[in-house]
Amino acid sequence: MDQTRTGALIRELRMRSGLTQKQLAEQLCVSDKAVSKWECGNGSPDISLLPVLAEMLGTDMQTLLSGSIRKNESEKGDMKKIRFYVCRECGNIITATSEAAVTCCGKTLTPENPQPAPEDERLQLEEIDGEWYVTADHPMTKEHYISVAAYINDSTVMLFKQYPEWNMQFRMPLCRAGRLVWYCTKCGLLYQDIRRK
Repeated sequence: MDQTRTGALIRELRMRSGLTQKQLAEQLCVSDKAVSKWECGNGSPDISLLPVLAEMLGTDMQTLLSGSIRKNESEKGDMKKIRFYVCRECGNIITATSEAAVTCCGKTLTPENPQPAPEDERLQLEEIDGEWYVTADHPMTKEHYISVAAYINDSTVMLFKQYPEWNMQFRMPLCRAGRLVWYCTKCGLLYQDIRRK
């Protein structure tokens, strides 16, 4: 931890929150001189205070320790760049339109890297009653199954939850083009591009 950078960040976030040094100190049960010392880079908060301090300042401990707020560059609304974070402990799937700090079950998650689906793993699309009917011959057992599928284009994301021991299938509005992405508990994140003829 760089005390000077962390101190400057504490000051910036404190002021954004509309707190005086004294108010922040009272809520942390420390002296206002301690807060002043941190902000000047002449000391740092005790590690036991960091979770509470981060919460009070509307940030996280990692940001406080790094001493800087990293801002994401705008993706300009291109949903095709959406990232999927998968928790292997509980199966939770979290999406973000740009890089994010994501944790689940006490672990930091990294975005899955989607791979093109092999020919024998591709989803089948059939046009029925003005919709796409999507199916797969993929195993759907408790140990090996597709847990979620998604349709993505420049401005839209549709998620379709799937369950083990059910057939993998869903309906979605008919569309010209886009990408189907799905997460398999053994194969990882796969995709295929679709285009209506």
